[in-house]
Amino acid sequence: MKKLFSTLTVCVAMVSVTNAQDPNFSQFFASPLTLNPAMTGLFDGTFRVAGNYRNQWPTIPTVYETKTASIDFGILKNRLPDIDQMGVGILGYTDRAGDGVLVTNGAGLSLAYHKGLDENGYHSISAGFQGAYLNKRLDLQKVYFEDELTPLGFVPGTTGEIFLNNQINVSYADINAGLLYSGTTNGYNNFYIGASMYHINRPKESFQGGEFILSPRTTLQAGGRIPVGSYNSLHFSANYSTQAKAKNIMIGGAFAYNVNNNEDEPVNVYLGVWNRFSDLNDAIIPYVGLEFKSLQLGYTYDINISSLNKATNSQGGNEISLIYIRKPVDRSLRKLNCPRF
Repeated sequence: MKKLFSTLTVCVAMVSVTNAQDPNFSQFFASPLTLNPAMTGLFDGTFRVAGNYRNQWPTIPTVYETKTASIDFGILKNRLPDIDQMGVGILGYTDRAGDGVLVTNGAGLSLAYHKGLDENGYHSISAGFQGAYLNKRLDLQKVYFEDELTPLGFVPGTTGEIFLNNQINVSYADINAGLLYSGTTNGYNNFYIGASMYHINRPKESFQGGEFILSPRTTLQAGGRIPVGSYNSLHFSANYSTQAKAKNIMIGGAFAYNVNNNEDEPVNVYLGVWNRFSDLNDAIIPYVGLEFKSLQLGYTYDINISSLNKATNSQGGNEISLIYIRKPVDRSLRKLNCPRF
């Protein structure tokens, strides 16, 4: 085959596949179904809608762009003990790499059971499972080949190269699971610790009929909320993930200032910072957020402090999150202290 330098582009895409590192959100806490399936349905409300958008390294045109959307809700509430819950969630996912040369789309279904450990429901342990179906494809319309190079420049769409569908398109099923402990000492604070594993079934993920096996991703997460005064609070969280030879560690926190001194319908302003690192520091990630009644909006900007800071001009990525939680109509119901960050 006469592939050219943009075979370089294809190679970048192929490397993305063969190394197969899952995208990582800086706001991992705002994407519960991609963090731990055991978080499905674990919130104070009737249903939750979450959306996330990340643009990695904006100084390099469209290197990585990731979007997710999910909805989860409780089920069988009248058939379970008062201190138990069961949740179902649906997740949609899309990722574009190499200016759209490599596109990944997927959808998943999550199920979790939350078992209360005491009569007050202060402590619970959760188990969650998630089944997903993903498709990866190479967009050859965005790839240049050697025989498209003429004295006048590139003439796209004139290549004589022929690819079979299974050489540029791969689909597979994926199985994920997680465990989570969540608790409170007084009904106002909250702390949690959990573990999850994605790609348990080690699906095959390769083009050209290869036999590459997608490595499982193991994640450990922990966090909490501490009230400060009557209405304000301090949130903190940490996330450790490993996949193949790659490791990703994030730790940080945010302060929530309640503007209207109202706990039932709060207007909270969040200011915080997280740090992402592995063997060396990777990025400092300032966070700003706004919570208005049932909506919570978050924005982070990665400040690259790794060895890539010269190539990226110290810029890492923009990320936006949006969460909507429909509050219970009956406010007399027991309020749940669930993980937030």
